[in-house]
Amino acid sequence: MIQLERIQRRYVTDEVETTALADIDLTIEAGEFLAIMGPSGCGKSTLLNTLGTVDRPSAGRYLFGDRDLATLDEKELAQFRGQTLGFVFQSFNLIDELTIEENVALGLAYRKNGGERRARVAGAMDKVGIAHRGRHFPHQLSGGQQQRAAIARAIVGDPRLILADEPTGNLDTENGQQVMNILAGLNAEGATIIMVTHSPSHADMAKRRIDMLDGRIVASAAHAI
Repeated sequence: MIQLERIQRRYVTDEVETTALADIDLTIEAGEFLAIMGPSGCGKSTLLNTLGTVDRPSAGRYLFGDRDLATLDEKELAQFRGQTLGFVFQSFNLIDELTIEENVALGLAYRKNGGERRARVAGAMDKVGIAHRGRHFPHQLSGGQQQRAAIARAIVGDPRLILADEPTGNLDTENGQQVMNILAGLNAEGATIIMVTHSPSHADMAKRRIDMLDGRIVASAAHAI
């Protein structure tokens, strides 16, 4: 599904050059659940942003299926993200002025679903257990419920890949485990998930884990699930 070949990401200012990713080689198969771990500043989020096409590599190739994403312009990349990827963030990133239904529907911005839109939104909310909260606003929900809404927004368009950046980072233990159970369930249904986490127990729920240090992958191990 995904092939990264010698991916590099460098940030250059007038005074210093920083290497965030150094010669990353990584293959991700369809249906995988991959956890990325490592200390702060090791390149985890940069790698996830590169996979999400919101950060372009300085060198190397990113192949998604048979497409070389380096050949796409910004408009084509935006369309690719909207049609192919689902994003889950640590801070939920819900819009306060919109209801939960309206927030979830934003995941369909690049999809022409016509009469299916309402059914898709209802189905995604039901899948994560917040169907009864559709008319509420984000501030009326708990942190765990807000993250469920964020997951519903990510999956409403049936993306081929879900990218989760510290999805339990702002949650207590119980709500964090509930969110992980939802992600594991989505993966069991066939979703491909790549997750950055600091939690070893949550990383153990993935099928494979990679560890990063100083912009490099230093370890990779499959889990018996």
